[in-house]
Amino acid sequence: MQKPDDRILKMLQKHHVLTLATSVKDQPWCASCFYAWMSTENAFVFTTDETTRHGRESLANQKVAANIYLETKVVGKIRGVQVSGVIEKPEGELLDRVRKRYLKRFPYARLMETTMWILRPNILKMTDNRLGFGKKLIWENNKGSEIQ
Repeated sequence: MQKPDDRILKMLQKHHVLTLATSVKDQPWCASCFYAWMSTENAFVFTTDETTRHGRESLANQKVAANIYLETKVVGKIRGVQVSGVIEKPEGELLDRVRKRYLKRFPYARLMETTMWILRPNILKMTDNRLGFGKKLIWENNKGSEIQ
């Protein structure tokens, strides 16, 4: 699998909050979650309880979307990443690596008892107006990246 464009990866590594979108029975929902990007897995790592609405809905429908963006009023600085992918609860050795990565980014999370999740993207679409108004960097799993 070809890795995402370095400019996308830089943004994912720099930021720490994603808006997760779930949907069950045609009822969409969004929730903000702290995340850590795990480059070895090409995945977002985050925590939430299974009892939250987005936790319950992720168990019912693993196909999710997410968004990470820079909040700015300056049009020329607008950038963000839209994500489509699959969410799962890691187990075994993967769970150990995921937990280690998350706690490295958010050490205070050691105090919480919560469920670890990973979001494996199938599509990453970055809009970056610094490259020109409306320029996109698109990565699709197994298809590489391109600028449109």
